[in-house]
Amino acid sequence: MAKDKSLKSASKLPKKKKLGSNADNADTEETMDAEVKGKRSKLEVEEAPVQIPQETIADDTKQKKEKKRKKKRAAEETQADETEILDPSSLPEPTRELEGEEDLSPEEKRVLERKMKKILKKDEKKRLKAEGETEKKSEASGPTAPQQALDYLTCWAEKRAEWKFQKTRQTWLLQQMFDSNKIPDENFSVLLQYLEGLRGGARDTTVQKALVLVEESGQAPEDGAVQQRAHRAREVIQLLT
Repeated sequence: MAKDKSLKSASKLPKKKKLGSNADNADTEETMDAEVKGKRSKLEVEEAPVQIPQETIADDTKQKKEKKRKKKRAAEETQADETEILDPSSLPEPTRELEGEEDLSPEEKRVLERKMKKILKKDEKKRLKAEGETEKKSEASGPTAPQQALDYLTCWAEKRAEWKFQKTRQTWLLQQMFDSNKIPDENFSVLLQYLEGLRGGARDTTVQKALVLVEESGQAPEDGAVQQRAHRAREVIQLLT
């Protein structure tokens, strides 16, 4: 009897649930692994750095090097010009493009043009200074061209034995003979005597020039300087014709 009771009580106990099969457990694990791998792949794609093509980097580097090389060459040419004293007319105009200048930026072009203008200005000052010094040396070394011409004329009149013909002095006298500021009246009277021996083309040219001055005087009767030159011209015409 006791055994029967225990069996009955055991049959009344709740039945335990059966665990799922091994196949079901395996499917669940595979699904979870797939989801984890998918999330990892997504994170790796989002975090991966953007790859720049090597060809683009190489081209940019090459362009930068080429630009620096041209800029350096232009600077070296500018520096070389600054060390030499050149005739400004032989230098390029500031607005003229240098070799490779088309690759420079507008700001770089403006800087280069300013440098060229400074070089031109500097060379012009040096040229004017050199010319001024040359003129001063000429004045210090001896008499000026007008004084030499008048001395030549005086020597012809007073020291004929020492006098020698000089075409340069004669040309200056013939060109300035009508200007009383260049040849004073006392020297002009001597010049008229000198002109008596004038021959050839020089004589004809002098007469033609005198005729033109006389004709111009009729158009400016109140101009004292014109009338003075015309007066000398009439004397020359009377002498040589």
